[in-house]
Amino acid sequence: MPEHFDDTDQAAGPAEAAVTDAAPDTSADAAPAADPLEALRREKAALEDRLLRLAAEFDNYRKRVDRDRRDQAESALAAALEDLLPLVDDLDRALEAPAGSDAAIFRKGVELIHRQMTELLRKRGVTTIDAVGADFDPHLHQAVMHEVSGAHRDGEVMAELRRGYMLGDRLLRPAMVKVARRE
Repeated sequence: MPEHFDDTDQAAGPAEAAVTDAAPDTSADAAPAADPLEALRREKAALEDRLLRLAAEFDNYRKRVDRDRRDQAESALAAALEDLLPLVDDLDRALEAPAGSDAAIFRKGVELIHRQMTELLRKRGVTTIDAVGADFDPHLHQAVMHEVSGAHRDGEVMAELRRGYMLGDRLLRPAMVKVARRE
């Protein structure tokens, strides 16, 4: 059987395609070619949305880091306080001793507690500042007295009134000292 060709289909095919390509497309993909202002508005809205999402992500990150830092600090504080509790127990026992007991026994108990405390600080990385005989250093010492002395160098620490402490390279507390000076 012969095939039937419709002349109207062939004639309308290429012409219709040309008209379809030239007609404005209202889909989202074709709109940038049709209206540059609308394309810029959409791009601006997309960038604003992205900015808001990034800001929210950053805010959540900051809150998470703050929470983690706070938890870590609380954990470190709890560990340090837990290490102090045996010392408090020993002090409680010392205070429960009868008032008329031997002073030597009381002193021995205080020395024991002092050794425990010194060992605890050492384990935590705390060291004492050796002040007596050293030259005065304002970064490590706090001069509370000056005294004229011929037996000491000018600026030499003569006496330590309160011990100073370091945690690694960080100053925890300066040593309170008496400093010699020449006349």
